[in-house]
Amino acid sequence: MKVTAALEGITVLDLTRVLAGPYCSMILGDLGAEVIKVEAPGGSDETRKWGPPFQEGVSAYYLCANRNKKSLTINLKTEQGREMIKKLAAKSDVLIHNFKTGTMERLGLSYLELREINPLLVYCAITGFGETGPLKNLPGYDFIIQAMSGLMSITGNASSGPQKMGIAITDVLTGLYACIGIQAALVERNRSGAGQKIDLSLYDSAVSSLINIGSNYLMSGEKPLRWGNHHANIVPYQTFTSSDGEMVVAVGNDKQFASLCRVAGEPKLAADLRFRTNPDRVANRNLLGEILQKAFETKPTTYWEEQCRAANIPFGAIQTIDDVAADEQLNERHMFITSTHPKAGEIKMIGSPLKLSRTPVSYERHPPEPGEHTTDILRQLGCDEDEINELRKRNMI
Repeated sequence: MKVTAALEGITVLDLTRVLAGPYCSMILGDLGAEVIKVEAPGGSDETRKWGPPFQEGVSAYYLCANRNKKSLTINLKTEQGREMIKKLAAKSDVLIHNFKTGTMERLGLSYLELREINPLLVYCAITGFGETGPLKNLPGYDFIIQAMSGLMSITGNASSGPQKMGIAITDVLTGLYACIGIQAALVERNRSGAGQKIDLSLYDSAVSSLINIGSNYLMSGEKPLRWGNHHANIVPYQTFTSSDGEMVVAVGNDKQFASLCRVAGEPKLAADLRFRTNPDRVANRNLLGEILQKAFETKPTTYWEEQCRAANIPFGAIQTIDDVAADEQLNERHMFITSTHPKAGEIKMIGSPLKLSRTPVSYERHPPEPGEHTTDILRQLGCDEDEINELRKRNMI
């Protein structure tokens, strides 16, 4: 029996750029969907120029979110270009865009207009703030959203001031939510026989990630503090310094705490009334942290790793990215892959974390060069060679 991909037969028309949308469409492509990435002639995804590093002029940033796609370049400012998008939408299952609110309506490519052409279409609009509300017309950038959503106010510590995450986390979250929403709409379409629109914003996605910190505030009315590498509700759940590096110990219950006390050579701490339960430890976090730190700084990280894991205490060394790339566990699970790119040569990428037993992800296409598949796609739309050459001459593709 032939093994097929999970989303084989699904066609995605991808009018997104930068990260949230491309990340979503790449995941769909990894799962087997045919993804057509649409850019302006010459390539208009800003990440193509974001660097260094570049490999033979190809941006590492662009490569990270654009594999398993075909590339179509087309001028959406022309009537003929917009008509081609309509023809593609008529044959697609999904359309994703991340233009500012109102742009697709001005182009004549709104959900209502494309629904008339293809009632089965799942239409995902990704914007900074959503298509309703007083901020709907503002552009969205990850850094701005991290600031406004409250994420920065709880990241860092009391002396550092607000800090952003080391990655564009709101873009990543929004891309994941887009995947969830699109696949949910496709499943529902099987029952109803109708597509629908998804209105998704970076701002909403970021606020959803506040989880327990947001819940703490909504319950208590108390503004949360910046705890840095500590936890607001659990102790000890923090970084410690060993004799040769830094590490994280994450104790989630009293049994684990008792085991940690034995490993650290301080078994009496588990019965100490100041530390016996988690609320006790939270109330006396500074004193407990000082006691444990003195124990941990006597031996190297590898020693504590061995001891903690043997005792089923959650533990992790703080690894740098080069440590991560060499990690035996990650390499065993194929989290780093190589591909051949027509311009950059052999490229290395982070693989998919999705491990499907019967329909595994696959890496069929390198991140495409601008317009790499334009001719083939236009031929499928019925354009002959003369028409394609004329379009190219007029800088429409």
